[in-house]
Amino acid sequence: MKKKLTIVLALLLAFSVFVVACGKKEEEKKDEKKEEKVEEKAEDKAEEKEEKAEEKEEEAADDAEEPADDAGEPAADGEIHIEVVSKGLQHQFWVNVQNGCQQAADDYGATMSFDGPANESDIQDQVDMLENSISKNPDAICLAALDVQSVMQSLENAQSAGIPIIGFDSGVPGAPEGSVYANASTDNKAAGALAAENLYSVIEDEVLAATPDAQVRIAVLSQDASSESIMGRTQGFIDEMKELVGDSVAVVGSSAYADGDEASVSVVIDVGIPAKTDVADIDASCAAILEKEGVVAIYASNEFAAESMIRTGEALGGILGNRAEDDSKVWGIGFDAGKLQREAVENGTLFGAITQDPVQIGYKAVELAIKAAKGEPVEDIDTGAKFYNAENLSDPEIDVLVYE
Repeated sequence: MKKKLTIVLALLLAFSVFVVACGKKEEEKKDEKKEEKVEEKAEDKAEEKEEKAEEKEEEAADDAEEPADDAGEPAADGEIHIEVVSKGLQHQFWVNVQNGCQQAADDYGATMSFDGPANESDIQDQVDMLENSISKNPDAICLAALDVQSVMQSLENAQSAGIPIIGFDSGVPGAPEGSVYANASTDNKAAGALAAENLYSVIEDEVLAATPDAQVRIAVLSQDASSESIMGRTQGFIDEMKELVGDSVAVVGSSAYADGDEASVSVVIDVGIPAKTDVADIDASCAAILEKEGVVAIYASNEFAAESMIRTGEALGGILGNRAEDDSKVWGIGFDAGKLQREAVENGTLFGAITQDPVQIGYKAVELAIKAAKGEPVEDIDTGAKFYNAENLSDPEIDVLVYE
């Protein structure tokens, strides 16, 4: 009996050990399965990340191959700062130049400061402004020099400081080599020649009929003899008119342009330049040449001079107008625009005028400056000039250039 009891107990003990062992194996299997699931999830996540990374790389490659909608637009660069030193602030022309400068700065994500003397005869004030701009160590400077010789040292200072200079309006002719990277400007001699060509078309008959005893006089009104742009327009007009008139022509009134013997020629080009750039002086100069005998036409080489021509013509009894209809009138041709000049062209007081594109001058100057600051190659840009009169003033391509 005892033997049988011993055998049963032994069997029970063995069965208990077997059950415990099986339970442990089951737990181990469960643990192994949990670990396998964790590993599988980790592997799945890793694969998902790799797939997403590959998708992003493919998208980036596609973007690089296919240009974006705004491809070709200026890249924003808020770190670039441009200093602009103009010839003045007093005329609407310079307001439009400033607008163009600001537009370019905005388009390229740059900053811009615009300054200029109160009067275009204040040469030293401009030199001081240029030196002040250099002291700020900008990325580039745009300069419309009143007198190139006066800024020679400043240009050398900028060059030594590694500051690119971009010329605009009349540019900076004769600057130290390498100091001026490029110019955004009107070809002023060509613009003056354009005025002469158009004016000659209405005075040709009288010019051909003129003799030394019955001279024809063509007046030229320039605000100064120092500004490169004014001198270029004046010289361009004179040179072209001399070419059109022929040998029997003399230039008088200013030693800067004097040529020929007035007493022996049929046509006289009479240049009037005021002692000071103010309204009283230029109006006096205008009256002096308009009151001379034989005047058939007058050319004014910028907005300031053109407004003086209109005022003075009115003060002298309204002598400007269509000479073909009334030979007591004098043909008038101006330069640039402004409300007074535009109205004078519209109502026939002036035969016409030459317009630049002041907004484009300012825009291209700052655009070139930003490119130069980035180390990109730049070159001169001719911003162009056009003749306008009452007939074509409403044309869209002209109207947009004739500011008020």
